Amino acid sequence: MVKKGFIGAIVLAVILFGGVILGLMCTERIPAGYVGVVYNMNGGVDGEVLQQGWHLVSPTKKVTTYSIGIEQSYLTAESKGDSPNDESFNIPTSDGKTVRVNLEFSYRFDEDRVAETFTLFKGKSGEEIKNTFIKPKIIAWTQEVSANYPVTDIFGDKRTEINAELDVYLRDKFDKYGIIIDTVNFTDISVDAETAAAIQKKVNAQQELELANIEAQTAKVQAEKDKEVAQIAAEKAIIEAEAKAEATRIAAEAEADANAQIAASLTPELIDKIMYEKWNGELPTVSGSNAIVSMEGLK
Repeated sequence: MVKKGFIGAIVLAVILFGGVILGLMCTERIPAGYVGVVYNMNGGVDGEVLQQGWHLVSPTKKVTTYSIGIEQSYLTAESKGDSPNDESFNIPTSDGKTVRVNLEFSYRFDEDRVAETFTLFKGKSGEEIKNTFIKPKIIAWTQEVSANYPVTDIFGDKRTEINAELDVYLRDKFDKYGIIIDTVNFTDISVDAETAAAIQKKVNAQQELELANIEAQTAKVQAEKDKEVAQIAAEKAIIEAEAKAEATRIAAEAEADANAQIAASLTPELIDKIMYEKWNGELPTVSGSNAIVSMEGLK
């Protein structure tokens, strides 16, 4: 009896142990920032997507995880992030040069389309897709964009413009695969010594041109200012001359009016009165029969 009870306890323990093992085998944990696509070995993808947390999953089902949070990735010459080896790459330019670049990008999978992505990539995980598809395509499609620009633009003042165009281009290219590109940035661009010298020469020439333009603009502004000052001085001189002429005219008219008034007031009686007042009492002197009467004494 005791022996039967002991055997029963062993069987129960084995069953419980097996249940625990089975439970662990049927438990799937989805990390924060990820979703899991459930693949039913009996019927393929059934559209079930698991959110973060613990889930009981049938042994006949397999769960593949995809990141729906931002993932940072690198294609660099230094050991950084997920780029432990030299993953920097060459890009062509429109003038036949080659530029070596380091690049970093961030991406995530579209939560609403992860089931489609799973099917499209034949059940590969997000990490596998990144290494076998995203990174190689980043390189290839970056080369397509760079081929439209000369090396002086890529290495010089249009780097930001090219980066912005690349960002839009990659987003459009990856979108059809359910992959969202958030940011793309060149972290380093290098060229050979000959190309670097040519670029520096262009930069120097551009700076000299800009300086010449600034000096020409300054001279133009000064000339306009001098012209304005000269015009103001000329207008002032004209105004002063017109004012002086007007003053002279007014003075002449006033003098003429005064003389006219004086002339009008000199009547014969007034003239006689003035002459009488000025007479000194001496009679005029007469010489000869045809003598001329001198009026000097009356004046």
